[in-house]
Amino acid sequence: MGRSSPNDKLLLVQALRRKGHVVAVTGDGTNDAPALHEADIGLAMGIQGTEVAKESSDIIILDDNFASVVKVVRWGRSVYANIQKFIQFQLTVNVAALVINVVAAVSSGDVPLNAVQLLWVNLIMDTLGALALATEPPTDHLMDRPPVGRREPLITNIMWRNLLIQAMYQVSVLLVLNFRGRSILGLTHDKNDHAIKVKNTLIFNAFVLSQIFNEFNARKPDEFNIFSGVTKNYLFMGIVGLTVVLQIIIIEFLGKFTSTVRLNWKQWLISVIIGFISWPLAVVGKLIPVPDTPINNVFSRFRGRRKEPEASQ
Repeated sequence: MGRSSPNDKLLLVQALRRKGHVVAVTGDGTNDAPALHEADIGLAMGIQGTEVAKESSDIIILDDNFASVVKVVRWGRSVYANIQKFIQFQLTVNVAALVINVVAAVSSGDVPLNAVQLLWVNLIMDTLGALALATEPPTDHLMDRPPVGRREPLITNIMWRNLLIQAMYQVSVLLVLNFRGRSILGLTHDKNDHAIKVKNTLIFNAFVLSQIFNEFNARKPDEFNIFSGVTKNYLFMGIVGLTVVLQIIIIEFLGKFTSTVRLNWKQWLISVIIGFISWPLAVVGKLIPVPDTPINNVFSRFRGRRKEPEASQ
């Protein structure tokens, strides 16, 4: 709108927001202040902008360069995407650990993952996992995505697909080890207590290594090349390396503390293979199409249809 008044700009912003759009406004003059304040994101010019415009805005562009707006969007999408990566990774760990322990406890009365081991898993998931995934730098691929709507769920259908595939794989493999581990690992002739300790140690080791491999999958929820740019993120590589080293120390030297026993090279190889399978499994999973409609909307519509007959009665 050329030669528009402050009220015209404000009316346009209000109309767009009423339609559900997320509105960003750039401005430098006092007459832009109402629209800057009303918009979801107001961007004021730092050099030419008036003090009124700056106070009414959310972001100040210091160099008055519109190219900086692209950087704002780029970093904003990067933060949002990193939060989604961490949530996908965290939910996968939580679902797998919960199901494994609950099923094992209900069926046999014994849990393969004890409190100290779960504490270490939580450290990987919450602290180290958050640092590794939340520090991913923005990529050009982020700018190819459509804007995120105001009411779109944080957990997308793609994330649900990825985490359910990985969680189901981990649960099924580790439960098989829990119930048939002695025969699979050739421990039938060992003493009962030692055989159970070896089996539970291998389950714990395979579970942790699965999370380390799955951490790479979480970097790229919707891309096939999960290693793209991984060598440029030194913090991610350092955290993964530190986690591997600490896991080796826990298994080999801290058995009394974690109630584990040392594993031989064959058992270590089995643990690594179980974790490694998550990579090709993630590639196959990404070939499965997902609906555009969020799962939350489907359930809300289903609940709405169920309420209609009740209301009519």
